[in-house]
Amino acid sequence: MDIRKIDDTISVSPQISVEDVAEAARLGFKTLVANRPDHEEPGQPAMADIAAAAKEHGLEWVYMPVASGNITDADVDAFAPMIRDAEKPVLAFCRSGTRCTVLWALSSARSGQSREIVDKARNAGYDIAGLAPRMAQQAQKSG
Repeated sequence: MDIRKIDDTISVSPQISVEDVAEAARLGFKTLVANRPDHEEPGQPAMADIAAAAKEHGLEWVYMPVASGNITDADVDAFAPMIRDAEKPVLAFCRSGTRCTVLWALSSARSGQSREIVDKARNAGYDIAGLAPRMAQQAQKSG
């Protein structure tokens, strides 16, 4: 499992396995968020199996699938309150971790500083500098 910490509240990861859920719980994560649609590619673990493992290990489970390369404002509108209210720390995953990072960045832009958000993502291995215009747009939705 390739966990990349963004800050004390959220880490992201590429696709996890059912077996990885126990390790996530052992590491202290409280909420597991799947931003990847079921059946996105052949051989991908079934989300129902990961959800069952999350429940077995005492993790909150959130299934919030988002199409790769097509994160909408509605996706950000759903992610923002979920991440705000989720029991922390959160581990969010998708195919590569990028979708989760973009969702976090766009929702964080509503109340945070874009430069700090870009730096946190970069420190986790994700270059989101190109999101600056969308982050500025999201900042207008603060509150």
